[in-house]
Amino acid sequence: MKEFLIIPNGEKDPGYEMTKKIQAYLKEKGATARVFAEEGKVTPDIAGAAEAILVLGGDGTMLRAARATRSLDIPLLGINMGTLGYLAEIEKSQVEYALDMLVSDNFTTEARLMLRGESGGKIYHALNDVAIVRRGSMQMVSFQITVNGQILTTYYADGVLIASPTGSTGYNLSAGGPIVEPSAEILLLTPICPHSMHARSILLSKDDVIQVKILEGRRDRTSEAEACFDGADRVILGVGDEIEIRRSHRTTDIIKLSKKSFLEVLHKKLNQ
Repeated sequence: MKEFLIIPNGEKDPGYEMTKKIQAYLKEKGATARVFAEEGKVTPDIAGAAEAILVLGGDGTMLRAARATRSLDIPLLGINMGTLGYLAEIEKSQVEYALDMLVSDNFTTEARLMLRGESGGKIYHALNDVAIVRRGSMQMVSFQITVNGQILTTYYADGVLIASPTGSTGYNLSAGGPIVEPSAEILLLTPICPHSMHARSILLSKDDVIQVKILEGRRDRTSEAEACFDGADRVILGVGDEIEIRRSHRTTDIIKLSKKSFLEVLHKKLNQ
C-alpha cells in the first residue's frame, strides 16, 4: 500500500500531532496520506487513490468512519487514542509497526455486517446498532415487533435495540444482550428495560427483516420514540410509525494486524 486517507478525532489527537507523525513516517516509506478531519460522507474525490483508511480515535470514531465511507469499499484500520476498544485495536505505541505492515501489504481484512434502516422513505446505516427508545416522557412505550411480515411479540419497555454482531459488545451488552463473535452473521434483537420478566434477547437470521412499530400507550397515552443509528442519525417516531431494519448490502472491512483473538480482547475488557 502506498496511498492512505487519515480520519482523525481532533479531541483525541490534540493539534493532530499523531496525524502529522503518521504522515511524516509514511512519507519516509515512500507513501502518502491525505487527511479528512471534517464531518460527513467521504466521497471518491476525497478518498482519491487511498487503499486504506487510518482512523485515529476510539470505537466511536470508527463507527463514524464506517458510515462515512460505506460506499467506498476501502478497509479501515483503527488506531486507539483512548481506552481499550474493540474496533480500534492498534495502540499508539504500535503505530510504526502497523504502518510498516500496511506498506508491505502484510495484513488481512475482516468483513463486518452493517445494518440498514428505512423510515419515511429515508435510508440510514449503522455498523453497531439501531436503538429505538422512548422520547421525552418517562412512560414506557409499546413496541410491536414484526419479522418477515409475521408479528413476533410486543415489548412494553424503555426501548428496543437491533444490533449487529460487532455491536453486541456495545449498548446491547449494557441492555443485557448476549456477546457475539463479530464475524457471525446474525441480527440481535434486545429489549431495553422491559416491563416483563419474560422478555429476552432474540437472535435472528442475517436475512430476516425486522419492523418495529410504535403502538398507542397505556390508557391511550400518546407515545413518542426516537431511532438512533450508531448514536448519530436520529429519526422521531410517533404512534403508528414504524421503522424497518435489515442487513445492509454494504459491509465494513476492518484491517487486522494484531494476533490477539476476539476472545483475548474480550477477556481483557471484562476484567478491567
